[in-house]
Amino acid sequence: MSERTILVVGGSSGIGLALAEDLVAGGDRVIVTSRSQETADEVAATLGERATGVAVDISEPESIADALASVPRIDGLVLGAIERDANTIREYSIERARRLVTLKLVGYTATVHALLDRLTPSVDTGIVLFGGRAKDAPYPGSTTVSTINGGVDGIMNTLALELAPIRVNSLHPGIIGDSPFWASKPEGVLDVYENRTPGGKLATVADVVDATKFLLFNRGVSAHSLYVDRGWRIT
Repeated sequence: MSERTILVVGGSSGIGLALAEDLVAGGDRVIVTSRSQETADEVAATLGERATGVAVDISEPESIADALASVPRIDGLVLGAIERDANTIREYSIERARRLVTLKLVGYTATVHALLDRLTPSVDTGIVLFGGRAKDAPYPGSTTVSTINGGVDGIMNTLALELAPIRVNSLHPGIIGDSPFWASKPEGVLDVYENRTPGGKLATVADVVDATKFLLFNRGVSAHSLYVDRGWRIT
């Protein structure tokens, strides 16, 4: 059994939960977060005795340090908490834009800051920040999302420099066909994306989980921005 403990912010659902399940199956200990302690505890219970749950809302950065006070020493951190938003310039919502900017750019950074005394200062320790392909593949209404995901790479570079030997990387999933968000789309919606993907098949949740683990655990990789889209960007 591994002695590693990995904190997965946003690990109570979707890709974060799939990652937590995979880590536990591989022998790691995981801490999963949700905005609700009840949900975090329920998810941890389903994962087994090697998992615990913590409630934290990273869109409220002033509360992060207190919320994570119970977290012990950790060997890896995955910041996978995201929200989706379509915010067009013609109908621009400052409130929604501010929330997303705070959640990712301030919330991610504040989380790392709060945990510095518990992140082992070693090349074996990895931090993975989730962005998304919208950073350079925009769509109507993606101004805020595209800007934020580009900013994730800026955070990655500064943290990789400041926190070395701790490694910091970013992960940018494309359209993940079997994720809860995309799998729930009406029949035919994904066809246009599949047709644009080399090989005709979209990336999967398992692909994202494997990529996250690579960035977390490969001791030679830091300050790297990784796309998981099966080459969709070249078409």
